[in-house]
Amino acid sequence: MGLFNKDKDVPESVKINGKPLICPHCQHNLFWVTQAQLNKASSTFWGIDWADKSASCFVCAECTRIEWFFGE
Repeated sequence: MGLFNKDKDVPESVKINGKPLICPHCQHNLFWVTQAQLNKASSTFWGIDWADKSASCFVCAECTRIEWFFGE
């Protein structure tokens, strides 16, 4: 799957603020980890998208629900 980190093709368990992440849809506890750029229209217009912040995304290995966390 091209969306996920090619170095980590194996899903992993994740802790957020010391608590295990559990998928609220299927209760699975393994996730693929990736980053997503949070682009603003003005940054895109001026060509400085690289300066925008990013979020950590955790994709459930069972149902593919995506959980987003800002600043993790």
